[in-house]
Amino acid sequence: MVTQRALSTVHVRAPGKINVFLKVGAVMDDGYHDVATAYQAVSLYENVRATISDDFSVSFGGSIDCSGLEVDGTNLAIRAARMLARKAGYRGGVHLDIEKNVPIAGGMGGGSADAAATLVACDTLWGTDLGRDELLGLASRLGADVPFALTGGTAIGTGRGDQLSPALAKGSFQWVLVLADFGSSTPEVYRELDRHRDRHAQDIFPAQTQPTVDTTVLQALRSGDSLVLADALYNDLQAPALHLNPALTGILELGEANGALAGIVSGSGPTVAFLAENLDTALELQIALSAARHRVVRVTGPVHGARVVSD
Repeated sequence: MVTQRALSTVHVRAPGKINVFLKVGAVMDDGYHDVATAYQAVSLYENVRATISDDFSVSFGGSIDCSGLEVDGTNLAIRAARMLARKAGYRGGVHLDIEKNVPIAGGMGGGSADAAATLVACDTLWGTDLGRDELLGLASRLGADVPFALTGGTAIGTGRGDQLSPALAKGSFQWVLVLADFGSSTPEVYRELDRHRDRHAQDIFPAQTQPTVDTTVLQALRSGDSLVLADALYNDLQAPALHLNPALTGILELGEANGALAGIVSGSGPTVAFLAENLDTALELQIALSAARHRVVRVTGPVHGARVVSD
C-alpha cells in the first residue's frame, strides 16, 4: 500500500558495526559458513538522502574515496530501493545521495548500512509503511549484515549473521578505529580461513557446523565493563585477515602498546578496533595512533540503527 506524503527528501542515518565476537562454522556443501556473532553498532554513520525521481540512481560523497563504487543496478542501495518498490507496488523511483564515512570493504558493514538506510528512507519517502518486520525481511534478502544495520544496538547474529536476537548491554564502550587505506575481500578472507584450518587440522579442534556465542561475551556486554569485554573479544577471521594483510599485526601491537585494553580485526577486516577503558585513554590512544600516521576515528557503542533524522 502507498499513501500520499508531502515529502520531497528524506534523510536517514545508519551506523557501522564492530563484531566483538565472531565464530565461523565449518564450510558447508554450498561453500558458505554459518556464524555466531555479537554485533555492536558504533557512532560512525552513513547518511542517505532520498529524493523522489522517475528512475533509480545513486551518487556518493563523504570522508572516504568513493570513486570505485558501482552506481548502476548492482549497487546494494539501488537493489534495496528497487526491492522495496516491487514489494509495495510503488511505480516511481528515487535518487539516493549517500555520504559515506564507514570504510569501503572495511569489515564494518558500510554497504549494509547504506542498504538499511535506503529501506527506511524510501519507506518514509514513498509512504509505503511496510513496518519493521517486512523491512527486516527485505533486509535479510539483501545481505547478512543489513538486518543489524536496521536495528542497531547490540545483538547476537546466527545463521549467516542475519538471524538476530537482542543482547542485553549496559552503558557505553569507547572504541578507537584504525581505518586502512585498502579494502578486504570477505570471500577471500573466508577462503583463507578454510585453508588455515586445513593447514592446522592436526593442531586445532574441528569447526562446529552451527557455532554459538560464548557466554563470557554475553556476560561482558551485560556488565558494561570494558575490562571484562576486552578479555572476551574474539574473531575467527582475524588470523586469515592477518595472513593476507601482515601490516595489520603491527597496528594491533602498536595500539595495545599505547593503552588499548585489546584490539580486534572487525569482521573480515582490514579495520582494526581498539577497546579503551574510558574516554581519557581513548583520546590518548587516538593521538598516539594518529602520530604514527594512521587514519584514526574515535567512536562509541552501542548506538541506534537506521533512523530518519532532521536536517
